Amino acid sequence: MTETPEYKYLTAVDTPEDMRKFSVAELKSYAEELRHYILECCATNPGHLGSSLGTVELTVALHYVYNTPEDRIVWDVGHQAYAHKIITGRREAFLSNRKRGGISGFPRREESPYDSFGAGHSSVSISAAFGIAKAMELQNTNNHVVAVIGDGALTGGLAFEGLNNAGASKSTDILVILNDNEMSIDKPVGALDRYLVRMSTSKLYNSLKGSAWRALSKTPRLLRMARTTGNAVKQGLLKNSNLFESLNFRYFGIVDGHNIEELVNTLRSLKSIGGPKLLHIKTRKGKGYDPAERDPATWHAPGRFNLATGERTTTTYPADRYQDVFGETLLELAKRDKRIVGITPAMPSGCSMNIMMRELPERCFDVGIAEGHAVTFSAGLAAAGARPFCNIYSSFMQRAYDNVIHDVALQRLPVVLCLDRAGIVGEDGATHHGAFDLAYFGCVPNLTIAAPRNEWMLRQMMYTAAKSDSPTVIRYPRGIGEGVEWRETEFVGVDMCGEQLREGRDVAIIAVGTMANVALRAAERSTRSVAVYDLRYAKPLDTGMLDEIGKRFTRIITIEDGAIRGGVGEAVAAHLARGGYNTRVITLGIEDTFVEHGKPAELYHDCGYDEEALLNEIENREQNYS
Repeated sequence: MTETPEYKYLTAVDTPEDMRKFSVAELKSYAEELRHYILECCATNPGHLGSSLGTVELTVALHYVYNTPEDRIVWDVGHQAYAHKIITGRREAFLSNRKRGGISGFPRREESPYDSFGAGHSSVSISAAFGIAKAMELQNTNNHVVAVIGDGALTGGLAFEGLNNAGASKSTDILVILNDNEMSIDKPVGALDRYLVRMSTSKLYNSLKGSAWRALSKTPRLLRMARTTGNAVKQGLLKNSNLFESLNFRYFGIVDGHNIEELVNTLRSLKSIGGPKLLHIKTRKGKGYDPAERDPATWHAPGRFNLATGERTTTTYPADRYQDVFGETLLELAKRDKRIVGITPAMPSGCSMNIMMRELPERCFDVGIAEGHAVTFSAGLAAAGARPFCNIYSSFMQRAYDNVIHDVALQRLPVVLCLDRAGIVGEDGATHHGAFDLAYFGCVPNLTIAAPRNEWMLRQMMYTAAKSDSPTVIRYPRGIGEGVEWRETEFVGVDMCGEQLREGRDVAIIAVGTMANVALRAAERSTRSVAVYDLRYAKPLDTGMLDEIGKRFTRIITIEDGAIRGGVGEAVAAHLARGGYNTRVITLGIEDTFVEHGKPAELYHDCGYDEEALLNEIENREQNYS
């Protein structure tokens, strides 16, 4: 699949209604063109490739059988939904996927009536789809609701909450499609994964299922009559009660998710069966593109690549990536202290905990897409004497907020919460920016919040946290560091005090984390005499340093890569106000809004806290700060 086809069928489809005019045989040709178009676009405009390649046939079949958008399809996460976007009137717009001003890489309700529910985080589809189905039931409408969830997302607790609640409502018509490709971003883990593998590899069961399903799928009445017998056969062959049947979902499967004819026939049959249903399909992540099939983890989001050769465009980093500094330092610390363990919710390669996993696998725990469990599991480890480093992306940590408060902070347990991807992250947009952690953790007692300005300080702060007897949050951005020299000698931790990085008389800049580097660059360019301070720790604040600043300066600017409301700048301003200092504090950061997708430099500019914006604020002599 390297030569560009004529796109005979692709260009004929602007809406699902156009596609429904095709025969099932023509759908196969359309699916081939659709898959190639996704590859062609993603080769030059990177995105989440592998998952969407695996759901092409399923997406085509869903929009062919169901009357969308009146019938609703809810996609879990959205990594699977590129074909959905193209089919539903966004073929040309897909060229701008994830670009500033272009369409989102995830389903968004405001973008299209076909996007029934927005989803950038996993495991939400079943709960949302059940809510939609229940509302339709109350309104006496006869439309159908389908939730498409991947096997990785099924490890999230919210998915089980949705299954449990929807299964208890026996009359509500909802179809859950389990897209089982044995991959999320990394290889899925846990008992559920082994259960699904056991189901899919039962040769006797699948042989009987295949012949029976082909006979029954075209006859819904016989299918309903056979359900009770079929469940008994499934349970007997698997020597285990069917998990989904035990939750009152009628279980159907396993179906080949790349066989359009079988998918169409199956979905048509399931439309006539009411109540909660689950269809288990098997797909291959990266389907149809050999490099992606061979290495699905890498090709989840491969960056730019040569479509003909499969050669990926390699990136040479001028400095170490923060995630790799975390991974290397964690391994280094673990070798020194046998109490140290690592925990990640399904992101070992994304956060670079796989570095430690390779050498000390017995002391690393991938708990699946279950952030709340990751935190409470870490708390349990700490309560029994371990020193856990729990790495969760800042945006995903929002899902574990109560666990941090109740299970870690309240008990003052020595858990180190490492928040990768803090601040602006770029093309993944509003669902993935780590905009809120400084605000939502700033009000939690017993937490220490560290914000390193460079990669070496990240190492120091991890070392300090490992020695602490109370919980610590370390937040750091996506991407590369400042290129500071790594000192390989024995290194020491840092105290909780801020640090003055530059002397000045006219204006004081108080920066949080990597914004200190922005502040230094802006100060060097300014015509004013600018002092720059790095807080280093957002909590506790270095009140002694703040008092000195309050005595010396009437113009103070704070800058942070996070939300202004409830953020560090407001805490600084509140302290100076309580002290009665004659100061005017300007806070720069993310205003009370969700930040869209685009390149980080574009978004910093849009939000008004890049180097140019800070320089303009420094040079603004018209402001009355007295």
